[in-house]
Amino acid sequence: MKKHCFALDLVDDAKLIEDYKVAHQKVWPEIIKSIKDSGIEDLEIYLVGNRLFMIMVVNDSFSFEQKNAMDTNNPKVQEWETLMWNYQQALPMAKEGEKWMLMEKIFQL
Repeated sequence: MKKHCFALDLVDDAKLIEDYKVAHQKVWPEIIKSIKDSGIEDLEIYLVGNRLFMIMVVNDSFSFEQKNAMDTNNPKVQEWETLMWNYQQALPMAKEGEKWMLMEKIFQL
């Protein structure tokens, strides 16, 4: 098992942030299935202000390339991601079209 951490911002608007939180109380079943089918064993998203932090625990079958290919070819995932862009905004250092940015682990106790 490996752990990956990511960051992303939300649009700094209280109503949009609340709507994003509500959407994540009712994540579509197709999205949950896609996550699990890719080898993600556990996924948590945390929020402070308008900054999101995601922790993803994956099994040995997981690969970023495979997950990206699965998502690209899944119309429901594409629909979800398009919807989420209404709330999300890229981090200042993100490249064009880049969403969740993989964080570098710099300390462990």
